[in-house]
Amino acid sequence: MIKRMIRLPQFTLRNLLIATHDALATGLALFASFYLRFEGDMFSDRLPLLLRILPYFVAFSVVVCYVSNLTTTKWRFISLPDALNILRAATILTLALVVLDYVFVAPNTHGKPVAPNVQGAFFLGKITIILYWFLQVFFLSALRFAYRYFRYTRARHHARAENAAPALLVGRAADAEVLLRSIESGAVKRIWPIGVLSPSPADRGQFIRNIPVLGAIDDFEDVIRDFEARGKPIARVVMAPSAFEPDSKPEAILMRARRLGMIVSRLPSLESGETPRLTNVAVEDLLLRPSEAIDYARLETLVKGKSVIVTGGGGSIGSEICERVTTFGASRLLVIENSEPALYAITEALIESGAAAEIDGRIADIRDRERIMRLMSEFKPDIVFHAAALKHVPILERDWSEGVKTNIFGSVNVADAALAAGAKAMVMISTDKAIEPVSMLGLTKRFAEMYCQALDHDPATQPDGKPRMRLISVRFGNVLASNGSVVPKFKAQIEAGGPVTVTHPDMVRYFMTIREACDLVLTAATHAMTPARPDVSVYVLNMGQPVKIVDLAERMIRLSGLQPGYDIEIVFSGMRPGERLNEILFASEEPSIEIGVAGVMAAKPNEPPMQVLRKWLAMLEEAIARDDPATIRAVLKDAVPEFGSNAA
Repeated sequence: MIKRMIRLPQFTLRNLLIATHDALATGLALFASFYLRFEGDMFSDRLPLLLRILPYFVAFSVVVCYVSNLTTTKWRFISLPDALNILRAATILTLALVVLDYVFVAPNTHGKPVAPNVQGAFFLGKITIILYWFLQVFFLSALRFAYRYFRYTRARHHARAENAAPALLVGRAADAEVLLRSIESGAVKRIWPIGVLSPSPADRGQFIRNIPVLGAIDDFEDVIRDFEARGKPIARVVMAPSAFEPDSKPEAILMRARRLGMIVSRLPSLESGETPRLTNVAVEDLLLRPSEAIDYARLETLVKGKSVIVTGGGGSIGSEICERVTTFGASRLLVIENSEPALYAITEALIESGAAAEIDGRIADIRDRERIMRLMSEFKPDIVFHAAALKHVPILERDWSEGVKTNIFGSVNVADAALAAGAKAMVMISTDKAIEPVSMLGLTKRFAEMYCQALDHDPATQPDGKPRMRLISVRFGNVLASNGSVVPKFKAQIEAGGPVTVTHPDMVRYFMTIREACDLVLTAATHAMTPARPDVSVYVLNMGQPVKIVDLAERMIRLSGLQPGYDIEIVFSGMRPGERLNEILFASEEPSIEIGVAGVMAAKPNEPPMQVLRKWLAMLEEAIARDDPATIRAVLKDAVPEFGSNAA
């Protein structure tokens, strides 16, 4: 468990003014309750004792208000929890008056006057105490909510004064409320929703923060035309997260909006604690399955305060891992990358994002064993994420030796260097193509997996008295919008007027977002590093249902406002070397294992002993030196007998 330092809120001038307000509110509430309850001489007779009690009671009220978080809450954002805190503070103070009157005053009077010329056993009495409770609630809340309303009306005024675009929000009431709060707080600017379309029948006909729910999503065009006829044209559509659920028909929304020439934005999910903001709607947003629920506290536990190395940190997956580990609190990050532009881009992006981690970037090739060994020895990482690889299937089919040098020997270098540097774990990014591989990409990745498996279970790697380093591989399929992905390729072809090229009408692939893939990679690492060391070295991400590539192409064309086969042709170019029609998640002879973690499973593939792997590595090194592709193929076929067994 990570121990957190609890910091008390700083007591500023603003807090002092709030405390003064609450003290005055308490004094006024108590004084007014006496004045309303007792008239004329009765009030005058009680006034001297009241004035003696008042300073002590007001001082006590300041403490109660502070403990109830009233003194340290910004009035600009006052809400239901703050109203409950006001009720709690007023109730505590009222109970204090009950104790004062019934425990300290009444038992000590013995029927004598509680104050000069005051008859009776009680100084306050029930009616006074009840009056006080209502007045205390009113005086504590009135100015707070008045200020909140002032800021609300000011936000509306500024939004309209700055020519904020009239917007139609599509999504459920909860999403609409988040967006409206974001506008009122200034986090989202230059738009003002004038209506909501909700997929939920319970929302229709209701108001959300004074904004009407105008109808269902199918009423989209009717609502747009109605506002246009009234001379109040809607310029923008904002799609909330719930608008991307299948029942909400997100494709129809986007197509209708684009046909009407409207700007379409989206409000991203706030599950990861991100600041509310509007972003453009990308085609990828409409191609996704529901994402797995991520336990972000678990990921923070993994990397907070740790020193992390990411190889291939400038690539699609590597750069996202860099961003995530800094988000979750890594103290130091070393980015290893052999592309100078990619290294510059990721390190600058991390620094500009305000990451608290100490960021360093080094040009290095994972093939250079001495360089990698030296970098890791100097940095002394806790965790190494190995994302560097050659991954383009047709290119590796032409250049076998390059794939072996990077994906096999490069991975061996990284694993050995991490072990020598005393890392606690190394996580290798693998691929579903490593399962019964039919391509050099899958074959080289499977060999690298086997080396990591063997090193993970090799007793010789166990330092005396120290925990053994974990070495795991995480497999997943295609990542939307990554370098080389089919989605950006199709987008470019559509923008160019077509044709869109698909290799085969029956080609099927798995897809997930870069963010979800990287978060699940970290999730797998947390499982591997649990104290009860699991006997698992290969993890497989849940990729959901596979997508037919030709259906993907047709959908992307329609989402661009065009018609497949009429505006944009789809051409079948034929399968390329190393491709197969259907990707698989588990080999026929490797059992899958449920590990109790959402979105992640484990596999138990074949694991040759380390001495055999080292023999194959020596043979591969010699074959590469001789430029002997036949021997390379023979060695790899010997190491991975299932190579080519599932080419269909």
